[in-house]
Amino acid sequence: MVKIRTEGEIELIAQSNRIVSETLDMLSNRIKPGVSTGELDSMAEKFIKEKGGRPAFKGYMGFPASLCISIDDEVVHGIPNGKVLQEGQIVSIDCGVEKSGYYGDSARTFAVGEIDPDKARLMQVTQESLYKGIEAAKEGNYVSDIGHAVQSFVEAQGYSVVRELVGHGIGSELHEEPQVPNYGSPKQGQRLQAGMCLAIEPMINAGRKEIVTDSDGWTVRTKDGSNSAHFEHTIAITNNGAKILSVSN
Repeated sequence: MVKIRTEGEIELIAQSNRIVSETLDMLSNRIKPGVSTGELDSMAEKFIKEKGGRPAFKGYMGFPASLCISIDDEVVHGIPNGKVLQEGQIVSIDCGVEKSGYYGDSARTFAVGEIDPDKARLMQVTQESLYKGIEAAKEGNYVSDIGHAVQSFVEAQGYSVVRELVGHGIGSELHEEPQVPNYGSPKQGQRLQAGMCLAIEPMINAGRKEIVTDSDGWTVRTKDGSNSAHFEHTIAITNNGAKILSVSN
């Protein structure tokens, strides 16, 4: 069942999302060659707890860390460990926080040092596709209008959209209804109403759309070894369009 949130609930969701955004801001200054993904995870966990939140991913369905950190051809759900970042990589960091019983969720892809123009363009197009999706997330539209906006933009740029992984409703649970695919035909599925809170998260591949999961059971990567980028915001649908909650104001 899709939940319609009160103004008070949306403010609690926004509080959790502010911690997520502040965590990603903090990490952005620490992502550089020579830093391990495990170190970034430890920094994030400490920071989240100091802000009064709880890392939402840690222990979720058995996931062992506070962040999902995915490098180059890894799409999502990379497990932080001793792997050291290297110049020229791109790294996607997905962060979730729970505070006062409500959840925040956001992701960004970062450059490690200087990156080549192909990776920079992939990151830019993926981020732009997120905002195309957010523009379509308005009262009276349909869930599929979000994915259609993302897919139309991305495929026109020569990239592909991952099918098996989708955005989602969010609130008093990390993952709620409805599912929010990043592809599809317009005017399908759930009608969007004010008070709905959604996590919109394009996962875009430079090559083909197919993915595989590593033997760790978590890390998802592109089947063809091409690079992938991931950007995500939590939004609330209002009477005046979408309000982005995962910002650090």
